[in-house]
Amino acid sequence: MTKQISITFIFFLILSSCSSTISTSKNEYILQHSKELKSNWTIHSKEWVLKDDTLTGSGSLSPWGVLVSKKQLPKNYEIDFKVNMSNSSLFEIMLNLDKGKYIRTYLYQIDQNIVIGEGVYDKKDDSYGKRGGKTLFKKTMKLQNNKWYVVKIRVTNNQLYFSVDNKTYLECYVEKSNLNQKGKIGFITNGEVKITDLAIKTLQ
Repeated sequence: MTKQISITFIFFLILSSCSSTISTSKNEYILQHSKELKSNWTIHSKEWVLKDDTLTGSGSLSPWGVLVSKKQLPKNYEIDFKVNMSNSSLFEIMLNLDKGKYIRTYLYQIDQNIVIGEGVYDKKDDSYGKRGGKTLFKKTMKLQNNKWYVVKIRVTNNQLYFSVDNKTYLECYVEKSNLNQKGKIGFITNGEVKITDLAIKTLQ
């Protein structure tokens, strides 16, 4: 019986490793080891380091620090993590990045807002108009450096829910807002940012 369970477990591991999505319905993706950072993610500019379960990204006003997954997000998913903008004014989660377009979900310290927007990204060009994009929805929130925030993002049935500290949140319909419905996940910072407890779960 124990042998059969072990074989089944190995089978699911093989399936998840061959999957085109970053997480499957059988396996929640959790970023824990530096080897995973190199094998599952691409660093487009500046540096990103995973140490002691904390992912640290460094960027500047030009170029930004950009990290993009190598695999697609599932159709329906939930993303949970904690973030500390230790020395930055912008931290952005790129959702459904595909063909240079993505959904912007970000914390913006200068305007003291959390935002959902329409983004463009050209990995070969960080000039004005080739990164970022327009704001679609925003909500005021007091944001500080060197403070940890709990972020939750959920996309299900074409509805996007984005919350910080379980109290400030934004919602929108992806299709109605003419936003990407599939693609990869990425992170952007214009300074130093720390991320921990990153988990990506497939929703049914």
